[in-house]
Amino acid sequence: MDVVKAQQMTGRSVEKVIVHPLVLLSIVDNYNRVARDTRKRVVGVLLGSSAKGTVDVTNSYAVPFEEDEKDPSIWFLDHNYHESMFSMFKRINAKEHVVGWYSTGPKLRENDLDIHALFNDYVPNPVLVIIDVQPKERDIPSKAYYAVEEVKENATQKSQKVFVHVPSEIAAHEVEEIGVEHLLRDVKDTTISTLATEVTSKLAALKGLDARLHEIRGYLNLVIDGKLPLNHEILYHLQDIFNLLPNLNVNELIKAFSVKTNDMMLVIYLSSLIRSVIALHNLINNKMLNKEHEKAEDSKPTAIPSVAGS
Repeated sequence: MDVVKAQQMTGRSVEKVIVHPLVLLSIVDNYNRVARDTRKRVVGVLLGSSAKGTVDVTNSYAVPFEEDEKDPSIWFLDHNYHESMFSMFKRINAKEHVVGWYSTGPKLRENDLDIHALFNDYVPNPVLVIIDVQPKERDIPSKAYYAVEEVKENATQKSQKVFVHVPSEIAAHEVEEIGVEHLLRDVKDTTISTLATEVTSKLAALKGLDARLHEIRGYLNLVIDGKLPLNHEILYHLQDIFNLLPNLNVNELIKAFSVKTNDMMLVIYLSSLIRSVIALHNLINNKMLNKEHEKAEDSKPTAIPSVAGS
């Protein structure tokens, strides 16, 4: 049965959610401490600001949470702990407010709407951000949602809350970028060349594109089979994607793509080759310099200590 949503997609109150690296690090640390190697998930509060439809999540903290795996309706969230923690965070930074909550899902669960309703007491329109702490693909590990009232076409049926997906992205302030760069230096494998890194990134991007195409195909098949309702906005976005695709039947365009790709790969290859030659040249210079120092040390006259006569 088709449904009509009280808030249309074009007039949503939340247009985008920005998650900062500090939040991701805090959530992963919380998960490793509490729920690592288990089927449990961790839940916490998101702090930040909201302006012009954009929710900026700059901080977070964990909240004690328990749920029954067999009965999703049985769960406990320590809101007293949340209130005491928020009062302490507010003393440090009064500009940060509660903007929603997070979960390590990795997907939506049955009791998420009930938990979401609890946060309505602290913020008018909270957001739910699901963080995948063990991603299998190289993609943004966050998915954001907010709740809207869904009104049935049949007036006899009661309206209910449903989650609506919101675009999310990872962004950082300049200070955070410096910290992330220092962390990546420790994680990055220095033995891998720039060319290998570029090829690996290209391969990961192609795998991500392939996964998205399979997801679109699966959605369209479900719509054709009548298992999902027709969503005109999604179809409009798909049509925009197809309109932006280049016409690969034009030989000039194919040749231009090939030439540009080959030029870029040639520059990367030459850069890696020059880098290797310079590194080898510096190594030889260091060895020669060390040998000169050793010769200089050996050529120095050794002082013979004088023996005092008795």
